[in-house]
Amino acid sequence: MMMKRSSSSRFEVRGSTRETTFSQLEARSSKLSFAFFGNAPLADAVLKEMRDVGLEPKCVVTSTELPPEFIQKLAGESWDVFVVASFGAILPKELLNIPKRGVLNVHPSLLPRLRGPSPIRSAILNDEKETGVSIMLLDEEMDHGPLVAQKKVRVDTSPDGGPAHGKMLDHLLAHEGGKLLAQVLPLWTAGKLEAKPQNHDLATYCRQFKKEDGLLDLSADPYQNLLKIRALEGWPGTYAFFTRAGKKLRVQILDAHLEGSQLIIDSVKPEGKNQMPYAAFLRSGAMPRAN
Repeated sequence: MMMKRSSSSRFEVRGSTRETTFSQLEARSSKLSFAFFGNAPLADAVLKEMRDVGLEPKCVVTSTELPPEFIQKLAGESWDVFVVASFGAILPKELLNIPKRGVLNVHPSLLPRLRGPSPIRSAILNDEKETGVSIMLLDEEMDHGPLVAQKKVRVDTSPDGGPAHGKMLDHLLAHEGGKLLAQVLPLWTAGKLEAKPQNHDLATYCRQFKKEDGLLDLSADPYQNLLKIRALEGWPGTYAFFTRAGKKLRVQILDAHLEGSQLIIDSVKPEGKNQMPYAAFLRSGAMPRAN
């Protein structure tokens, strides 16, 4: 997999160059009082990038259930900012007003494109050649708040000429988001950055994938099938139905590639069995079945 990282990030610093301001504020970064809301695996990568530069949260919240007594406890302390990355739930309104500088969210797309719960995998499924990460100030609407910073990430085709693998793009954008956040956080809490409204007229949306979305029609367009295999890697995964000795089999399609205009399946996992090469599975007498 070949993925190139853009060398530039988009954010404006009030009254100084980014380089000068960041160097002045770096010594203060460890003194920031912030809570981190996020869940593995993507949030772990964001948190690692922050900790690598000395940004250590006072509190890490992984449970999406936030009882009133916990919110009251947070409200009773002094916070510079809250940070959200792949948390899996919308923060209640009363949390947004607790920190002095609000709540920053790391979103793995170039907002306002791909608002919603699956921006990374949707970018692959849509065959988009450029994506990125955004730092936004949360408001009460989904992925709607003003933008603090963005960074473009160009995704090249993999060595086999096919689209990006979902897990690899997850990893890349999570780390890029963490690096951008680590740059932005000291500047934001010092009042050196402005949040600018998104252009809502350009908004696009993605949805939460379901298990049923992974069903492949192996007679359909080969490239579109490969996009689906790569985009839905891991969860929900892709699958197709086969027959063997008159029995219907549900088989996970784990990876594939293109040879010319033909989809070549590399590995599969029949239901209740171990992963195996597709060629070995076919030798068992299995045949693709029309959906």
